[in-house]
Amino acid sequence: MRLFRMGAAATAETASTDAAATTISLEDARREQLLDRIREFFLENRLEVTADNLLTAHAAFSGSSPRLARKFGVMREENREITQEWLEEIRASNDDGDRPANKAEAMLARLNSGLEGFSKATSSARAATGQYQSALEEHASNLVQADATGVMIASLADLTRTMIERTKAMEESMRKSEEEASTLRKSLERAQRDAQIDHLTGLPNRRAFEGVLETNYREAQANIEALSVAFCDIDHFKRINDTHGHETGDRVIQAIGSVLQRISNERCHVARHGGEEFVMLFRGMSPREAMEKLDDAREQLSNRNFVNRKTDEPIGGITFSGGVADVFGYSDPRAALEAADAALYKAKRGGRNQICIA
Repeated sequence: MRLFRMGAAATAETASTDAAATTISLEDARREQLLDRIREFFLENRLEVTADNLLTAHAAFSGSSPRLARKFGVMREENREITQEWLEEIRASNDDGDRPANKAEAMLARLNSGLEGFSKATSSARAATGQYQSALEEHASNLVQADATGVMIASLADLTRTMIERTKAMEESMRKSEEEASTLRKSLERAQRDAQIDHLTGLPNRRAFEGVLETNYREAQANIEALSVAFCDIDHFKRINDTHGHETGDRVIQAIGSVLQRISNERCHVARHGGEEFVMLFRGMSPREAMEKLDDAREQLSNRNFVNRKTDEPIGGITFSGGVADVFGYSDPRAALEAADAALYKAKRGGRNQICIA
């Protein structure tokens, strides 16, 4: 019996080792595939191998930026070469998220935490100083009463009074520091709120949306509610910018942001994801219901005609394409976002000005 058990243990150990080896082999294969895709990308487009270009290529091919991967896919389908200038334009538009804003937000959070600690420390120190001051005043009074004519005792009483005055000054200084820290902390809280707003449209930005998605994901999961996510992208936006200028392009982004904001409420959240792209979250709606709601907004927009305010030159109709996905149809919210982005890509390939479901 003992020999049988040892043999079973050895078999289990071998199986475990084989499984681990298989896992390592798959990971190696994935890494090799990623490196091959990045290498092919650089050679096909005759790009310099720089740190920025490597980071951009990794973001597109590793899956961390499906939007950037989609842009690469469109360029390949249209047989257009990805030039260094094009890559720099993509990076300048900060399409792949707001890393500088994220860093600033993290810095603000750390500073806010430090100020909170400072306020607590000064408040505690000021309370201790007040107690020390009261004790000194009591001792000074006792010294004077003990022997009003004693030189030594009188000297000690004078010294104690001097310490009391200095303690009062220290307490006042700490009180002012505490007030200044409180004022600064409130300013930082406002700055943190501002850091989550897209200032062109007034909508929440990508970072704010990620927080909303996480909260609603947990709540909808607990309450067994439907949850759908959608990406929207302005059609032919580069052509608008190139023809009418970036100022007109900004007004187009504002107009579409305004259209999408009209259908938002406490159960329908919209945010500017970056560049000409918006993201939406529909709580309590199936993908079909979310698509219909978004398609109504798309149709309303497509019936409008835009004009360049500076030149009075007609811009014509402005449209957007969209992709919708069921959040709970995927392993996690990020996978659902990637699916919605893929559906958006499908809408673009299918002729634009339409909404597709993943």
